[in-house]
Amino acid sequence: MSEVKKPPSPGESGRWTRIVTARPRLSLLLALVVTALAVLAGGGVADRMGSGGWEDPDARSTYAAKVLEREFPGSQPNLLLLVDAAAGAGAGSAPGTAGVDDPAVAAEAERLTAQLASEQGVAGVGSYWRTHLPALRSEDGRQALIAARVLGDEKTRAAVLERIAPRYRGEHGPVRVSLGGPVAVQREVTTTIQEDLLRAEVIALPVTLVLLVIVFGSAVAALLPLGVGIVAILGTNAVLRGLTEFTDVSVFAQNLTTALGLGLAIDYALFIVRRFREELAAGRDPVAAVGATLRTAGRTVLFSALTVAVSLSAMLFFPMYFLRSFAYAGVAVVLLAAGAALILLPAALVLLGERVNSLDLRRLWRRGRAGAAEGAPAADAEAGRGWARTTALVMRRAPVFALATTAGLLLLGLPFLGVKFGTVDDRQLPETAASHLVQQQIRDGFPGSPGAGLTVLAEGAAGPADLGAYRDRLAALPGVRVAGPVSSEARPGYAYFSVVTEGEAVGQRAQDLVGVVRAVDAPFDTSVTGQAAVLVDAQKAIAQKLPAALALVVLATLLLVFLLTGSVLIPVQAVLLNALSLTAMFGAVVWVFQEGNLSGLLSFTSTGDIETTLPVLMFCIAFGLSMDYGVFLISRIKEEYERTGDHEGAVRTGLVRTGGLITAAAVILAVVMVAIGSSRVTNTKMLGLGIALAVLMDALVVRSLLVPAVMKLTGKATWWAPGPLRRLHERFGLSEGESAPGPLSPAPGERPEPDRIPAASR
Repeated sequence: MSEVKKPPSPGESGRWTRIVTARPRLSLLLALVVTALAVLAGGGVADRMGSGGWEDPDARSTYAAKVLEREFPGSQPNLLLLVDAAAGAGAGSAPGTAGVDDPAVAAEAERLTAQLASEQGVAGVGSYWRTHLPALRSEDGRQALIAARVLGDEKTRAAVLERIAPRYRGEHGPVRVSLGGPVAVQREVTTTIQEDLLRAEVIALPVTLVLLVIVFGSAVAALLPLGVGIVAILGTNAVLRGLTEFTDVSVFAQNLTTALGLGLAIDYALFIVRRFREELAAGRDPVAAVGATLRTAGRTVLFSALTVAVSLSAMLFFPMYFLRSFAYAGVAVVLLAAGAALILLPAALVLLGERVNSLDLRRLWRRGRAGAAEGAPAADAEAGRGWARTTALVMRRAPVFALATTAGLLLLGLPFLGVKFGTVDDRQLPETAASHLVQQQIRDGFPGSPGAGLTVLAEGAAGPADLGAYRDRLAALPGVRVAGPVSSEARPGYAYFSVVTEGEAVGQRAQDLVGVVRAVDAPFDTSVTGQAAVLVDAQKAIAQKLPAALALVVLATLLLVFLLTGSVLIPVQAVLLNALSLTAMFGAVVWVFQEGNLSGLLSFTSTGDIETTLPVLMFCIAFGLSMDYGVFLISRIKEEYERTGDHEGAVRTGLVRTGGLITAAAVILAVVMVAIGSSRVTNTKMLGLGIALAVLMDALVVRSLLVPAVMKLTGKATWWAPGPLRRLHERFGLSEGESAPGPLSPAPGERPEPDRIPAASR
């Protein structure tokens, strides 16, 4: 059993207190200047971001796609012009009777095809009217396709599309043209996310402010967390803008910036401001109160930020820039939020002093019932008594609560056992989106689609005989149709084949076909690409990197929580209980978004699978946030245990003091995530709503019920560590503790008890 430590002396962290409080006005002025510079540096960051990044850049499928774009740009069209003859029939034919083979329609389509072929940045242009391929003509004969390849990287393709789209979209004599294909889908995803993010911020900020006023009572105190969040968000945008100069960054990362910027800033500021107000109530002056706050809540915030940052940095193990972008944004926003909370916020608190409690808006609804001065303490006391009663009940029936909550969480996670992984397509956009409408018409009305199926790149082919023999081997595979070979006139030795099978382009049948085609013997080098091949390679990359990423998260969490607590058991409990808190999120993701339940209510189109990278992303974010709340609770329990030596009393007091705070922080973060989840893009909706559910389950079930039940069952063994590790913690660990003379005032709902610091046996 570790020895109960005495409170640290007031001078232990005096240097840091003097640094952050010596010139508070200057600190705040510098913060304003830095924030203004961040606004300038981060301007236009969304326009430099991409909407892809799901493929493995080192995979053979990615290599093949690049070679095919260079040598055979027409082999993988990414821009489709849907030419609707019936829509423009009034220009020269009876309404509803014109078809794509009508002379006037064919002439206009040929003109559009030639015009598109002359556009800079566009290559490989083909059309039904030039090739007469059945796959390019709708089954009713009223629509046909012009296909092309827009060259360059994502940013270049987006710029080309923006330039040429107005010249093609809309009415053209006897036809109406709509734009589809991956380039159009990606561009519409980007613009939709930008619009939705702005709407989410407009929703989240005022609602968050109202909730903070309810939590703090004081409008002045409520504004402080928002200020920290705004600094973190603007600073992260500037960081992302700088990163776009060197690497690809996903536009989806901006959603994480807003959500974590507000959520974590509010968490950290809530914890610090709440502790500062407690210290003021204990009779300390503002500078001493800030010092005590930094020694206790400040250390907790630092540990929390490190654990969240570690969880998010695990995404750097994966090669997909979609996941890496969330690591860039997440780590930056966490560190900036913690930095603002530990540097700028203390300076503001020193300047405000007792005025942090000013503008108590709760008076507006307490008039006539109780004095304003008595209202907040009475409410806090009542809330404290409620948490005390709940914790006492849980600890009296600890085995029942531990088994029931564990079983319930595992039951909620069962649907995830049936998860199916896929890739993103136009169906993540709302049904009314222009590019989604085009792709849906192609799916419903055309016998095939350019870009579907697999493309096999052949390099080093000796001649037609070798290519013909290889084609025969491909054609012998069951259930496939093979087209080609198409040889390069400019580069002898390069050719490609198209292999198509029935079913979805990324369905299980197509995924299985990837391995089969790759196993076919060839007298030359072959590389397989296409949507299914990209998905297979992405799954393989994630499977290879996942163990290392999980090891980083688990080992770093174990180490950080050990340094905070000095216990061997608490870090293990933290990892297991945090993982358990995520089961409901993963189960809901499959039940709702894969199986389509509630799709009408939530306004999305289910594709029958989950994008491959999203579970990894959601795990890293949700696990980090769970550790955030876990550190808040564990640190306060440890502080009370060091002060009193009473294990059960420390658990009870820790929950009484932090339960309401953690719940309030979780509700506020959930509001922000739900606002993000109101996006019209399905992946963003899944991310926002899934994380909101995980946060609420963690705060309301795991922290409130499972943690006290488990800690009751483990008893004082919770704090045990073997001798070598105990000595390691004594040398390198950081200890929570109250610094000034005497114990803290009793928690709301507790009876005052004399401070006691008994020695415990090791």
